Amino acid sequence: MTQADPPYLAQALRRPRYLLSWWPWRALAYLLTTVPVAGTLAVGLLVVGAPLLAAGNAVRQGRPVELALVLFLAVGSLVTLALAPVVSIPVAAVERWRLGVVDQRPSPAAPWSGLAARYTSAAAWREVAYAFWLGSVVPIGYWVFALVALLDLTLVASPWLAGEADEVIVVWTTVDTPGEAVPYAILGVLLLPALWYGAGALAAGQAAVARWLLGRRDDGAALREVARSRTRLVDAYEAERRRIERDVHDGAQPRLTSLTLQLGLARLDVPADSPAARPLAIAHDQAKDLMVMLRQIVHGIRPQSLTDLGLAGAVRELAGEATIPVTVHAELGRQPLPEAVETTAYFVVSEALGNVARHARAGRAEVRLTRTGGRLVVEVHDDGRGGADPARGTGLTGLSDRVAAAGGRLLLASPPGGPTLVRVELPCR
Repeated sequence: MTQADPPYLAQALRRPRYLLSWWPWRALAYLLTTVPVAGTLAVGLLVVGAPLLAAGNAVRQGRPVELALVLFLAVGSLVTLALAPVVSIPVAAVERWRLGVVDQRPSPAAPWSGLAARYTSAAAWREVAYAFWLGSVVPIGYWVFALVALLDLTLVASPWLAGEADEVIVVWTTVDTPGEAVPYAILGVLLLPALWYGAGALAAGQAAVARWLLGRRDDGAALREVARSRTRLVDAYEAERRRIERDVHDGAQPRLTSLTLQLGLARLDVPADSPAARPLAIAHDQAKDLMVMLRQIVHGIRPQSLTDLGLAGAVRELAGEATIPVTVHAELGRQPLPEAVETTAYFVVSEALGNVARHARAGRAEVRLTRTGGRLVVEVHDDGRGGADPARGTGLTGLSDRVAAAGGRLLLASPPGGPTLVRVELPCR
Protein backbone atom coordinates (compact mmCIF):
# COMPACT_ATOMS: atom_id res chain seq x y z
CA MET A 1 0.00 0.00 0.00
CA THR A 2 1.51 3.34 -1.05
CA GLN A 3 1.55 6.46 1.06
CA ALA A 4 -1.32 7.95 -0.92
CA ASP A 5 -3.55 4.93 -0.38
CA PRO A 6 -6.41 5.26 2.11
CA PRO A 7 -5.83 3.43 5.42
CA TYR A 8 -9.14 1.54 5.49
CA LEU A 9 -11.76 0.14 3.15
CA ALA A 10 -14.61 2.55 3.92
CA GLN A 11 -12.43 5.45 2.84
CA ALA A 12 -11.20 3.57 -0.25
CA LEU A 13 -14.80 3.05 -1.39
CA ARG A 14 -15.14 6.81 -1.87
CA ARG A 15 -12.15 6.97 -4.22
CA PRO A 16 -12.87 7.10 -7.99
CA ARG A 17 -10.20 4.46 -8.74
CA TYR A 18 -11.53 1.96 -6.21
CA LEU A 19 -12.21 -0.77 -8.77
CA LEU A 20 -8.69 -0.40 -10.20
CA SER A 21 -6.98 -0.81 -6.81
CA TRP A 22 -6.28 -3.80 -4.61
CA TRP A 23 -9.09 -2.90 -2.23
CA PRO A 24 -11.85 -4.97 -3.96
CA TRP A 25 -9.65 -8.04 -3.65
CA ARG A 26 -8.93 -7.22 -0.01
CA ALA A 27 -12.68 -6.97 0.60
CA LEU A 28 -13.23 -10.30 -1.14
CA ALA A 29 -10.51 -11.95 0.95
CA TYR A 30 -12.08 -10.54 4.11
CA LEU A 31 -15.52 -11.87 3.13
CA LEU A 32 -14.23 -15.33 2.21
CA THR A 33 -12.25 -15.73 5.44
CA THR A 34 -15.34 -14.69 7.40
CA VAL A 35 -17.35 -17.65 6.12
CA PRO A 36 -15.71 -20.41 8.25
CA VAL A 37 -15.68 -18.28 11.41
CA ALA A 38 -19.27 -17.05 11.04
CA GLY A 39 -20.44 -20.51 9.90
CA THR A 40 -18.99 -22.22 12.97
CA LEU A 41 -20.61 -19.69 15.30
CA ALA A 42 -23.92 -19.95 13.43
CA VAL A 43 -23.99 -23.72 13.89
CA GLY A 44 -23.33 -23.29 17.60
CA LEU A 45 -26.13 -20.76 17.95
CA LEU A 46 -28.53 -23.02 16.03
CA VAL A 47 -28.16 -25.64 18.75
CA VAL A 48 -30.00 -23.27 21.07
CA GLY A 49 -31.88 -21.30 18.43
CA ALA A 50 -33.67 -24.23 16.75
CA PRO A 51 -35.39 -25.48 19.94
CA LEU A 52 -36.23 -21.86 20.76
CA LEU A 53 -37.95 -21.48 17.39
CA ALA A 54 -39.81 -24.74 17.99
CA ALA A 55 -41.03 -23.51 21.37
CA GLY A 56 -42.12 -20.19 19.85
CA ASN A 57 -43.97 -21.98 17.07
CA ALA A 58 -45.78 -24.16 19.60
CA VAL A 59 -46.87 -21.15 21.62
CA ARG A 60 -48.03 -19.38 18.46
CA GLN A 61 -50.16 -22.38 17.47
CA GLY A 62 -51.61 -22.73 20.98
CA ARG A 63 -49.96 -26.08 21.69
CA PRO A 64 -48.32 -26.80 25.05
CA VAL A 65 -44.53 -26.70 25.16
CA GLU A 66 -42.99 -29.95 26.34
CA LEU A 67 -41.17 -29.90 29.66
CA ALA A 68 -38.04 -31.46 28.15
CA LEU A 69 -37.84 -28.66 25.62
CA VAL A 70 -38.21 -26.00 28.33
CA LEU A 71 -35.45 -27.62 30.41
CA PHE A 72 -33.20 -27.88 27.38
CA LEU A 73 -33.72 -24.22 26.56
CA ALA A 74 -33.06 -23.13 30.15
CA VAL A 75 -29.92 -25.22 30.53
CA GLY A 76 -28.70 -24.38 27.02
CA SER A 77 -29.15 -20.64 27.56
CA LEU A 78 -27.30 -20.73 30.88
CA VAL A 79 -24.45 -22.78 29.43
CA THR A 80 -24.21 -20.47 26.42
CA LEU A 81 -24.00 -17.36 28.62
CA ALA A 82 -21.47 -19.05 30.88
CA LEU A 83 -19.20 -20.13 28.03
CA ALA A 84 -19.64 -17.07 25.81
CA PRO A 85 -16.98 -14.89 27.53
CA VAL A 86 -14.46 -17.72 27.18
CA VAL A 87 -15.38 -18.75 23.64
CA SER A 88 -15.21 -15.13 22.48
CA ILE A 89 -11.49 -14.92 23.37
CA PRO A 90 -10.17 -16.78 20.28
CA VAL A 91 -12.93 -15.30 18.12
CA ALA A 92 -11.92 -11.76 19.09
CA ALA A 93 -8.23 -12.54 18.57
CA VAL A 94 -8.86 -13.90 15.07
CA GLU A 95 -11.16 -11.00 14.17
CA ARG A 96 -8.63 -8.39 15.32
CA TRP A 97 -6.00 -10.08 13.17
CA ARG A 98 -8.35 -10.33 10.16
CA LEU A 99 -9.36 -6.68 10.53
CA GLY A 100 -5.94 -5.70 9.22
CA VAL A 101 -6.93 -6.98 5.77
CA VAL A 102 -9.36 -4.10 5.24
CA ASP A 103 -8.28 -1.63 7.93
CA GLN A 104 -4.63 -0.61 8.27
CA ARG A 105 -5.22 1.60 11.30
CA PRO A 106 -3.77 0.29 14.58
CA SER A 107 -6.27 -1.48 16.78
CA PRO A 108 -5.65 -1.88 20.52
CA ALA A 109 -5.35 -5.45 21.70
CA ALA A 110 -7.31 -6.55 24.74
CA PRO A 111 -4.91 -7.28 27.61
CA TRP A 112 -5.46 -10.51 29.55
CA SER A 113 -6.60 -9.59 33.05
CA GLY A 114 -7.72 -12.95 34.38
CA LEU A 115 -10.66 -15.27 33.91
CA ALA A 116 -12.81 -13.45 36.44
CA ALA A 117 -12.49 -10.21 34.47
CA ARG A 118 -14.05 -11.95 31.47
CA TYR A 119 -17.37 -11.87 33.32
CA THR A 120 -17.11 -8.34 34.75
CA SER A 121 -15.38 -6.11 32.19
CA ALA A 122 -17.25 -4.22 29.49
CA ALA A 123 -14.61 -5.11 26.88
CA ALA A 124 -15.22 -8.85 27.37
CA TRP A 125 -18.97 -8.50 26.92
CA ARG A 126 -18.42 -6.37 23.81
CA GLU A 127 -16.44 -9.32 22.43
CA VAL A 128 -19.36 -11.59 23.32
CA ALA A 129 -21.75 -9.24 21.54
CA TYR A 130 -19.53 -9.30 18.45
CA ALA A 131 -19.41 -13.11 18.50
CA PHE A 132 -23.24 -13.29 18.65
CA TRP A 133 -23.50 -10.69 15.89
CA LEU A 134 -20.99 -12.62 13.76
CA GLY A 135 -22.92 -15.86 14.18
CA SER A 136 -26.41 -14.46 13.65
CA VAL A 137 -26.63 -11.23 11.63
CA VAL A 138 -23.57 -11.70 9.40
CA PRO A 139 -24.72 -15.05 7.88
CA ILE A 140 -28.05 -13.47 6.93
CA GLY A 141 -26.28 -10.62 5.15
CA TYR A 142 -23.96 -13.05 3.41
CA TRP A 143 -26.88 -15.19 2.20
CA VAL A 144 -28.63 -12.15 0.74
CA PHE A 145 -25.45 -11.02 -1.01
CA ALA A 146 -24.82 -14.56 -2.29
CA LEU A 147 -28.32 -14.68 -3.81
CA VAL A 148 -27.76 -11.31 -5.52
CA ALA A 149 -24.36 -12.47 -6.84
CA LEU A 150 -25.86 -15.76 -8.06
CA LEU A 151 -28.63 -13.87 -9.84
CA ASP A 152 -26.12 -11.60 -11.59
CA LEU A 153 -23.93 -14.55 -12.62
CA THR A 154 -27.03 -16.25 -13.99
CA LEU A 155 -27.69 -13.19 -16.15
CA VAL A 156 -24.12 -13.23 -17.47
CA ALA A 157 -24.20 -16.97 -18.22
CA SER A 158 -27.74 -17.06 -19.61
CA PRO A 159 -26.72 -17.31 -23.32
CA TRP A 160 -24.71 -20.47 -22.65
CA LEU A 161 -27.38 -21.91 -20.36
CA ALA A 162 -30.08 -21.31 -22.96
CA GLY A 163 -28.09 -23.24 -25.51
CA GLU A 164 -28.04 -26.37 -23.35
CA ALA A 165 -31.70 -26.46 -22.27
CA ASP A 166 -35.11 -25.95 -23.78
CA GLU A 167 -35.80 -22.80 -21.72
CA VAL A 168 -34.07 -20.93 -18.88
CA ILE A 169 -35.74 -18.75 -16.25
CA VAL A 170 -33.96 -15.38 -16.11
CA VAL A 171 -35.18 -13.08 -13.32
CA TRP A 172 -38.86 -12.59 -14.18
CA THR A 173 -39.08 -14.26 -17.59
CA THR A 174 -37.87 -17.25 -19.58
CA VAL A 175 -35.60 -17.41 -22.63
CA ASP A 176 -35.51 -20.16 -25.22
CA THR A 177 -32.52 -19.21 -27.35
CA PRO A 178 -29.08 -17.64 -26.72
CA GLY A 179 -30.11 -14.64 -28.80
CA GLU A 180 -32.96 -13.83 -26.42
CA ALA A 181 -30.58 -14.08 -23.46
CA VAL A 182 -27.95 -11.66 -24.83
CA PRO A 183 -29.64 -8.46 -23.46
CA TYR A 184 -29.81 -10.05 -20.01
CA ALA A 185 -26.16 -11.03 -20.24
CA ILE A 186 -25.21 -7.45 -21.12
CA LEU A 187 -27.24 -6.23 -18.13
CA GLY A 188 -25.42 -8.72 -15.91
CA VAL A 189 -22.02 -7.51 -17.14
CA LEU A 190 -23.01 -3.88 -16.50
CA LEU A 191 -24.05 -4.81 -12.96
CA LEU A 192 -20.69 -6.45 -12.13
CA PRO A 193 -19.09 -3.15 -10.91
CA ALA A 194 -22.08 -2.61 -8.63
CA LEU A 195 -21.57 -6.14 -7.33
CA TRP A 196 -17.93 -5.34 -6.54
CA TYR A 197 -18.98 -2.17 -4.74
CA GLY A 198 -21.63 -4.16 -2.85
CA ALA A 199 -19.00 -6.64 -1.69
CA GLY A 200 -16.81 -3.75 -0.55
CA ALA A 201 -19.70 -2.11 1.30
CA LEU A 202 -20.55 -5.39 3.04
CA ALA A 203 -16.94 -5.89 4.13
CA ALA A 204 -16.61 -2.26 5.21
CA GLY A 205 -19.76 -2.48 7.32
CA GLN A 206 -18.57 -5.65 9.02
CA ALA A 207 -15.15 -4.10 9.65
CA ALA A 208 -16.74 -0.98 11.13
CA VAL A 209 -18.74 -3.09 13.60
CA ALA A 210 -15.61 -5.09 14.44
CA ARG A 211 -13.61 -1.94 15.15
CA TRP A 212 -16.46 -0.42 17.16
CA LEU A 213 -16.88 -3.47 19.39
CA LEU A 214 -13.33 -4.85 19.50
CA GLY A 215 -11.24 -1.71 19.16
CA ARG A 216 -12.55 0.30 22.10
CA ARG A 217 -10.60 0.61 25.31
CA ASP A 218 -12.08 0.48 28.78
CA ASP A 219 -10.65 3.86 29.71
CA GLY A 220 -13.90 5.82 30.00
CA ALA A 221 -13.95 5.59 33.80
CA ALA A 222 -10.27 6.51 33.98
CA LEU A 223 -10.79 9.53 31.72
CA ARG A 224 -13.74 10.67 33.81
CA GLU A 225 -11.66 10.36 36.97
CA VAL A 226 -8.82 12.32 35.34
CA ALA A 227 -11.30 15.05 34.36
CA ARG A 228 -12.73 15.15 37.89
CA SER A 229 -9.26 15.24 39.47
CA ARG A 230 -8.21 18.04 37.10
CA THR A 231 -11.33 19.99 38.08
CA ARG A 232 -10.51 19.47 41.76
CA LEU A 233 -6.94 20.66 41.20
CA VAL A 234 -8.13 23.74 39.33
CA ASP A 235 -10.63 24.54 42.11
CA ALA A 236 -7.95 24.03 44.77
CA TYR A 237 -5.54 26.20 42.80
CA GLU A 238 -8.11 28.98 42.50
CA ALA A 239 -8.90 28.80 46.22
CA GLU A 240 -5.20 28.96 47.10
CA ARG A 241 -4.68 31.86 44.71
CA ARG A 242 -7.53 33.81 46.33
CA ARG A 243 -6.05 33.11 49.77
CA ILE A 244 -2.65 34.42 48.68
CA GLU A 245 -4.34 37.47 47.17
CA ARG A 246 -6.13 38.22 50.43
CA ASP A 247 -2.98 37.71 52.50
CA VAL A 248 -0.93 39.99 50.26
CA HIS A 249 -3.66 42.61 49.89
CA ASP A 250 -4.75 42.68 53.52
CA GLY A 251 -1.45 41.87 55.25
CA ALA A 252 1.78 42.59 53.39
CA GLN A 253 0.58 45.51 51.28
CA PRO A 254 -0.68 47.72 54.19
CA ARG A 255 2.50 47.05 56.16
CA LEU A 256 4.66 47.95 53.18
CA THR A 257 2.60 51.12 52.68
CA SER A 258 3.16 52.04 56.30
CA LEU A 259 6.88 51.38 55.96
CA THR A 260 7.05 53.60 52.88
CA LEU A 261 5.29 56.42 54.75
CA GLN A 262 7.66 56.07 57.71
CA LEU A 263 10.68 56.24 55.42
CA GLY A 264 9.22 59.32 53.72
CA LEU A 265 8.69 61.04 57.09
CA ALA A 266 12.24 60.10 58.13
CA ARG A 267 13.62 61.72 54.95
CA LEU A 268 11.90 64.96 55.94
CA ASP A 269 13.52 64.91 59.37
CA VAL A 270 17.06 64.13 58.14
CA PRO A 271 19.08 67.08 56.79
CA ALA A 272 20.07 66.85 53.14
CA ASP A 273 23.79 67.07 54.00
CA SER A 274 23.57 64.25 56.57
CA PRO A 275 25.48 61.01 55.83
CA ALA A 276 22.20 59.09 56.35
CA ALA A 277 20.24 61.12 53.81
CA ARG A 278 21.35 59.27 50.68
CA PRO A 279 20.86 55.68 52.06
CA LEU A 280 17.47 56.74 53.43
CA ALA A 281 16.41 58.14 50.04
CA ILE A 282 17.50 54.93 48.31
CA ALA A 283 15.53 52.85 50.86
CA HIS A 284 12.45 55.06 50.34
CA ASP A 285 12.64 54.69 46.54
CA GLN A 286 13.12 50.92 46.83
CA ALA A 287 10.09 50.69 49.12
CA LYS A 288 7.97 52.58 46.57
CA ASP A 289 9.21 50.31 43.78
CA LEU A 290 8.39 47.30 45.91
CA MET A 291 4.86 48.63 46.42
CA VAL A 292 4.41 48.90 42.64
CA MET A 293 5.77 45.37 42.18
CA LEU A 294 3.47 44.02 44.88
CA ARG A 295 0.46 45.66 43.24
CA GLN A 296 1.43 44.00 39.96
CA ILE A 297 1.71 40.64 41.69
CA VAL A 298 -1.72 41.05 43.24
CA HIS A 299 -3.05 42.18 39.86
CA GLY A 300 -1.59 39.02 38.28
CA ILE A 301 -3.31 36.79 40.83
CA ARG A 302 -6.77 38.19 40.10
CA PRO A 303 -7.11 41.66 38.63
CA GLN A 304 -9.04 44.06 40.83
CA SER A 305 -10.82 45.41 37.76
CA LEU A 306 -12.25 41.92 37.19
CA THR A 307 -13.73 41.95 40.68
CA ASP A 308 -15.02 45.50 40.45
CA LEU A 309 -16.20 45.71 36.84
CA GLY A 310 -16.87 42.12 35.81
CA LEU A 311 -15.46 40.43 32.74
CA ALA A 312 -16.87 42.84 30.14
CA GLY A 313 -15.71 45.93 32.02
CA ALA A 314 -12.26 44.49 32.73
CA VAL A 315 -11.80 43.56 29.06
CA ARG A 316 -12.84 47.08 28.01
CA GLU A 317 -10.23 48.43 30.41
CA LEU A 318 -7.62 46.18 28.77
CA ALA A 319 -8.74 47.45 25.37
CA GLY A 320 -8.33 51.05 26.53
CA GLU A 321 -4.75 50.36 27.61
CA ALA A 322 -3.80 48.65 24.31
CA THR A 323 -1.39 50.34 21.89
CA ILE A 324 -3.81 49.90 18.94
CA PRO A 325 -7.56 50.55 18.65
CA VAL A 326 -9.49 47.59 20.11
CA THR A 327 -13.26 47.12 19.79
CA VAL A 328 -15.07 45.06 22.40
CA HIS A 329 -18.44 43.33 21.87
CA ALA A 330 -19.90 41.59 24.92
CA GLU A 331 -23.09 39.52 25.05
CA LEU A 332 -22.86 37.77 28.41
CA GLY A 333 -26.45 37.89 29.65
CA ARG A 334 -27.55 38.54 33.21
CA GLN A 335 -26.42 35.31 34.85
CA PRO A 336 -23.00 35.71 36.53
CA LEU A 337 -20.08 33.70 35.22
CA PRO A 338 -18.08 31.33 37.43
CA GLU A 339 -15.04 33.06 38.89
CA ALA A 340 -12.57 30.60 37.38
CA VAL A 341 -14.08 31.08 33.92
CA GLU A 342 -13.91 34.88 34.26
CA THR A 343 -10.27 34.74 35.31
CA THR A 344 -9.31 32.40 32.47
CA ALA A 345 -11.16 34.49 29.88
CA TYR A 346 -9.53 37.69 31.16
CA PHE A 347 -6.01 36.29 30.86
CA VAL A 348 -6.84 34.88 27.41
CA VAL A 349 -7.74 38.38 26.21
CA SER A 350 -4.77 39.93 28.00
CA GLU A 351 -2.27 37.48 26.50
CA ALA A 352 -3.85 37.63 23.05
CA LEU A 353 -3.77 41.45 22.96
CA GLY A 354 -0.20 41.33 24.22
CA ASN A 355 0.72 39.03 21.33
CA VAL A 356 -1.00 41.39 18.90
CA ALA A 357 1.03 44.33 20.21
CA ARG A 358 4.34 42.44 20.20
CA HIS A 359 4.16 40.31 17.06
CA ALA A 360 1.21 41.01 14.77
CA ARG A 361 1.97 44.51 13.43
CA ALA A 362 -1.77 45.03 13.36
CA GLY A 363 -3.67 48.27 12.86
CA ARG A 364 -6.73 47.28 14.87
CA ALA A 365 -8.16 44.38 16.87
CA GLU A 366 -11.56 43.17 17.98
CA VAL A 367 -12.62 41.22 21.07
CA ARG A 368 -15.94 39.39 21.18
CA LEU A 369 -17.38 37.79 24.33
CA THR A 370 -20.45 35.62 23.80
CA ARG A 371 -22.29 33.32 26.13
CA THR A 372 -24.22 30.64 24.26
CA GLY A 373 -25.91 27.91 26.24
CA GLY A 374 -23.45 26.50 28.70
CA ARG A 375 -20.32 27.95 27.06
CA LEU A 376 -18.43 31.22 27.09
CA VAL A 377 -16.84 31.95 23.70
CA VAL A 378 -13.95 34.42 23.58
CA GLU A 379 -12.71 35.60 20.18
CA VAL A 380 -9.77 37.94 19.57
CA HIS A 381 -9.36 39.04 15.95
CA ASP A 382 -6.65 41.27 14.47
CA ASP A 383 -5.71 42.44 10.97
CA GLY A 384 -2.00 41.80 11.40
CA ARG A 385 0.49 39.78 9.39
CA GLY A 386 -0.63 36.38 10.73
CA GLY A 387 1.62 33.34 10.88
CA ALA A 388 1.18 32.83 14.63
CA ASP A 389 2.80 29.56 15.69
CA PRO A 390 2.67 28.16 19.26
CA ALA A 391 6.06 26.52 18.66
CA ARG A 392 7.73 29.93 18.34
CA GLY A 393 7.06 30.85 21.95
CA THR A 394 4.31 33.43 21.46
CA GLY A 395 2.60 32.43 24.69
CA LEU A 396 -0.09 30.41 22.93
CA THR A 397 1.11 27.11 24.40
CA GLY A 398 0.77 28.34 27.96
CA LEU A 399 -2.55 29.92 27.09
CA SER A 400 -3.77 26.63 25.66
CA ASP A 401 -2.70 24.82 28.84
CA ARG A 402 -4.57 27.35 30.99
CA VAL A 403 -7.71 26.93 28.87
CA ALA A 404 -7.43 23.12 28.96
CA ALA A 405 -7.12 23.21 32.75
CA ALA A 406 -10.48 24.99 32.86
CA GLY A 407 -12.04 22.28 30.67
CA GLY A 408 -12.12 24.39 27.51
CA ARG A 409 -10.35 24.42 24.17
CA LEU A 410 -8.40 26.95 22.14
CA LEU A 411 -8.66 27.26 18.35
CA LEU A 412 -6.21 29.29 16.26
CA ALA A 413 -6.52 30.49 12.67
CA SER A 414 -3.51 32.53 11.54
CA PRO A 415 -2.53 32.06 7.90
CA PRO A 416 0.60 33.87 6.65
CA GLY A 417 -0.41 37.38 5.72
CA GLY A 418 -3.22 37.42 8.24
CA PRO A 419 -5.68 37.93 9.68
CA THR A 420 -5.41 36.07 13.00
CA LEU A 421 -8.31 34.71 15.05
CA VAL A 422 -7.95 33.22 18.51
CA ARG A 423 -11.13 31.48 19.67
CA VAL A 424 -11.53 30.01 23.15
CA GLU A 425 -14.53 28.00 24.34
CA LEU A 426 -14.97 27.61 28.10
CA PRO A 427 -17.69 25.57 29.83
CA CYS A 428 -19.71 27.60 32.33
CA ARG A 429 -20.39 24.94 34.96
